[in-house]
Amino acid sequence: MKNSKLAWAAGLALLTTAASNIAQTPAPPQLSPATQEANQAATPQAPAPQAAAHANPFPAVNPKNFTATSPTSDDVNSFLKSIWGYDENRVWSVAAILATPAPGVSKVVVFVADKTQPGKGTQTIFFTTPDGKHAIADNVIDFGPKPFAESRKALQERANGPARGAKSNDLLLVEFADLQCPHCKEVQAIMDNIVQDFPQARVVYENYPITGLHPYAFRAAAEGECVRKAKGDAAFFTYAQAVFDTQEGLTAERADATLSAAVTKAGGDPAAAAACAETPAIKEDVNASEKLGTDIGVDQTPMLAVNGHLLPIASIPYETLKKIIAYQAGQDGVVVHVQPTLSTLK
Repeated sequence: MKNSKLAWAAGLALLTTAASNIAQTPAPPQLSPATQEANQAATPQAPAPQAAAHANPFPAVNPKNFTATSPTSDDVNSFLKSIWGYDENRVWSVAAILATPAPGVSKVVVFVADKTQPGKGTQTIFFTTPDGKHAIADNVIDFGPKPFAESRKALQERANGPARGAKSNDLLLVEFADLQCPHCKEVQAIMDNIVQDFPQARVVYENYPITGLHPYAFRAAAEGECVRKAKGDAAFFTYAQAVFDTQEGLTAERADATLSAAVTKAGGDPAAAAACAETPAIKEDVNASEKLGTDIGVDQTPMLAVNGHLLPIASIPYETLKKIIAYQAGQDGVVVHVQPTLSTLK
């Protein structure tokens, strides 16, 4: 797993992130004392616990807190619904959209509460860019009523890795993983359950080797590509699981034997796979997979893109993940029927 914070969009997706994974009070630009004082006066405070206990936990919206022309409250609400709408207990109120000294940059303040935790509320702050297409907190993400549309399109056009499930790309789930990443190994049972629980989904694996942390990840990915080309997608998944199961063998002394055993288990020829992995074409395939991930905002593994919506699957309880997938599918016009999970995944 790459040493970085969770992507902000992914953090927003989680049930518990209101106080932890999103920047609640990101540092503003360096402003003059007079401007700082004006902004502080205009920025509303999060509702007190006693206010949150009422049916409407938020204070009345003050029109004076809306000094920016863009985005509108409707824009912000549509954006937040895209990310948070899967959670029937989460409620929010757009408390302020403020102009800043940076031309076209707006400061957005949102109050957030949970129906199951009366008396508690948090404040989330982010900034939007002049083009209206990006939001900034801990990270830069796409903004708007359909914030995942461009990433979804890129994945539909370019995610051509080994696949399971449906042939249609209408519900496209793309896993970005590193074969030497321990967290990626841990989520393979989750991926298997997703394939079972969402037969309408096409589930694609894309290589994202983080070679700075995992020196044998690229080679493992390349040999996997060769197994796939020789034996098909099913053989690749057999190979990948074998590599995950024997990750401790990806060392200078044992990597050759470990990868050879995985290729053999998948029905391939270890010598042929090793030679194939050194060819420019295969290396380019792995590089193209990694670039696809980088282009849509992947910066760590494992990540799952649900019709373009990036999620850190190792950090999300499985029942919550199912709700997010089903909600995103509905947002994109795909009808799914989620069944209770019979596995022990949490």
